[in-house]
Parts: sequence; C-alpha cells; structure tokens
Amino acid sequence: MINIFEVNETNKMIEQEMLDVRTITLGISLLDCCDTDLDRLNARIYEKITRVGKDLVTVGKDIEREYGIPIVNKRISVTPIALVGGPACRSPEDFVTIAQTLDRAAKEVGVNFLGGYSALVSKGMTTADRNLILSIPQALACTERICSSVNIGSTKTGINMDAVKLMGEIVLSTAEATKDQNSLGCAKLVIFCNAPDDNPFMAGAFHGVTEGDAVINVGVSGPGVVKHALEAVRGKNFEVLCETVKKTAFKVTRMGQLVALEASERLGIPFGIVDLSLAPTPSVGDSVAEILEEMGLESIGAPGTTAALALLNDQVKKGGVMASSFVGGLSGAFIPVSEDQGMIDAVNRGALTIEKLEAMTSVCSVGLDMIAIPGTTPATTIAGIIADEAAIGMINQKTTAVRLIPVIGKDIGDTVEFGGLLGYAPIQPVNKFSCADFINRGGRIPAPIHSFKN
Repeated sequence: MINIFEVNETNKMIEQEMLDVRTITLGISLLDCCDTDLDRLNARIYEKITRVGKDLVTVGKDIEREYGIPIVNKRISVTPIALVGGPACRSPEDFVTIAQTLDRAAKEVGVNFLGGYSALVSKGMTTADRNLILSIPQALACTERICSSVNIGSTKTGINMDAVKLMGEIVLSTAEATKDQNSLGCAKLVIFCNAPDDNPFMAGAFHGVTEGDAVINVGVSGPGVVKHALEAVRGKNFEVLCETVKKTAFKVTRMGQLVALEASERLGIPFGIVDLSLAPTPSVGDSVAEILEEMGLESIGAPGTTAALALLNDQVKKGGVMASSFVGGLSGAFIPVSEDQGMIDAVNRGALTIEKLEAMTSVCSVGLDMIAIPGTTPATTIAGIIADEAAIGMINQKTTAVRLIPVIGKDIGDTVEFGGLLGYAPIQPVNKFSCADFINRGGRIPAPIHSFKN
C-alpha cells in the first residue's frame, strides 16, 4: 500500500532532485517490410512506423500530465537497417534513401530520435553491412533525427578488426560531413561491443531480431536523487553507502515500471524492460560525477574513481532488479563527458583524461561517451581507441561502446557546443603515438577462452 510519505517523497524527487523518465522508446520490427524493390521497401517502412508509432508521443504526454512525472523523450528504435535493406539496396546511396524515409517517419510521429540505422558485424560483414556502414556519413549529414550504431565485437565471437578499422575511417568521415554543425553527426554514431537488443537510450538503440513485432522499453534516470540521498550519509561506512544507493535505485526503478506498464496498456503494445541507467544532463545537480565526489573524491578522476564507480554501478543494478522483474538495456551509470557538468569541470581542471575514462569503462554501463577530440586525429588512432574499448567489453563479458567526436577545425584548448541534452565539451588530447601497423593487420581477434560455455 502506497502511503502519503512515499507520495511526498516522490514529488520531492521530481520537483527538487531532477528525477525523470529519460525516455519511452517504442521498438518496432521492420523485418516484415523487406522487399527487393527499393521504392516499395521505403513505402512499407514509412507506413509501418507511422501506423505503429502514431500515438506514442500523445500517450507519453498524457501520462506525464496525469501522473506529474517528467518524460523527457519519446523515441523509436527499429530492426538494424542492414538486415532490412539488404535485399533492395545495392549501394550506400540506396541505404541513404532509407535513412531519409526513417527521418520523415520520425518527424511525422513526433519523436526526437529514431535509432536502428545499424549493422551487426561482430564476426564478419555482408555486402549489405558494408554498404550501410559506408553510407553512415551521408545518412547522418542529410537527416536530423536518425541515430546509427555498429556492433563490431562480442565475447562469443571476438573482435572484427576489419570493421574496427573501417569504423575509424567512418567516424572521421562523419565528422567531416557534418563539420558545419561542429561534427554533430558523430554524436549520433555509436560503436559497440556486446550491444544489447533492448537498449532504449540513444544513440545506440535498435530493435533486436529476437524481439517481437513491437515493444515498449523505458529508460529512467536520477543522478540528482542519488546524490541527494548520499548527502544524508556523508562520512558513514561503505555498508551504509551501498545500502543508500540500492534503496534509492529501487525507488527510481519503481517509477519507471509504473510509466512503462501504463504506456504499454494504453498503446496496446507489450512491455519489454526498464533500463535504470543513471544518465546525466548538462543541468546543475544532474551529474554522475557529483555522486562520485559526494562519496569522498576531491574530483572525479582522482585515485579511487574507478572503485567508486564500480560500487555505484553494482548497487544501482541490485536496487533495480528488486524493483522490477524486467530490468534490461544497459542499466547502471553513464559517463558521457559533454552531458555531465561535473565531468566537464574535471576535464578542465586536468583531473580527468581519456586514459582514466577508459579505466572507468571497465566498470560502468557503457564506455567512452561524448568525448570531443581534435579534428586532426588519424582514423587509425580512432580505430585503436575503439579496439581498446571493445577488448574491455569482450574480456569482461559486458557492453562497451565508443562515441568519439573528432571536431573538424578544433584543437586542444578549444570548446565545442552541441546544444540541448548533448551539452558542450572541451577538446581532449589523444595519445600521439601511432597504432597504424596494428590496426592495418586486418582479420579478427578471436573470442577469449572463457567464452566457451558449452
């Protein structure tokens, strides 16, 4: 039974501590849209998305108004387009027409992002996979709401180093194609290892092939709520600290479950998962970095940062799984530099480097996220960073990802503005020593020995 204390507590979290539902994401399978004719394929894709997704934004706003719970984003994810477009697309330019169709459909239903312009190439690349990947720079340059992702490795298959090398080149080409927007296209491109099928967060969301025809996934967020809770136990031992994070994550997840079930019922679409990730925003008081500093770090990046983040990530998961039987997606703590004011401040004071961020990714929910680097960074260096991050994911049996933004025309000491939830970022230095000979070897890094479970 819910009592008045719990109601008031939730209201306080929303009004004063920036608790929100970060996204309601509607996953839509496009497998039944496949056709050998490109025009028919585009028509089927547009028709299905606009039919299945027509009420998503309206329902989201209704729930927001009736329950008083902020729902920041309403989004759509679709089946990886390399699979859907393969029979009809003979060139990268053919895939770009699908990106434009997806963009029109996203605008028609009113969602702010649509994810799934994706390819899954952890072991090898089909012709369709390669054509889609080659189309990414143009696709992101000529659309507004499309997000792209490529899965280049997994614990079961190893790392596809041919795909890693290609993605280094694609990231740089995307930066060049969108340089008039501060290389913004790269903020909508994620390279994964062990990508989840049910992630509701952009830019990496896609509707996995093991999913049904449509599903509702919800992502909740509450860094401010966690920080406020920790302020009340300042100086207490680690047992108290862990219990406080866990109890807070439980409360946050329950709210997400409520919204997910309500949206599912009203839309007549099955409920999938709640992703309980702590996703920061550039707003003051909505920072993962500030949570870690509240634990006792002078600045994020100091010794102890990785341990503090591991604690936070684990307790968030433990609290979440007690609150919902269907926790999924990424679920933990995000560390996107440009979207977290505490991270930005730490970079500016010299406390947080890319190398330290890489160490942190071994225990966080995703990986190197929203990091601005010089536009002159070589493609092989970008590929090397992708390979390092993929190796962490492959060996540790977890999702890792890279969202690097080589900003054309910017160098170390400059700042780049992306706007909105994407925030702004200082340009961070990258190791200048070359890894080109390593990247150019080609082939595949095999799966680790502990991947053999049968």
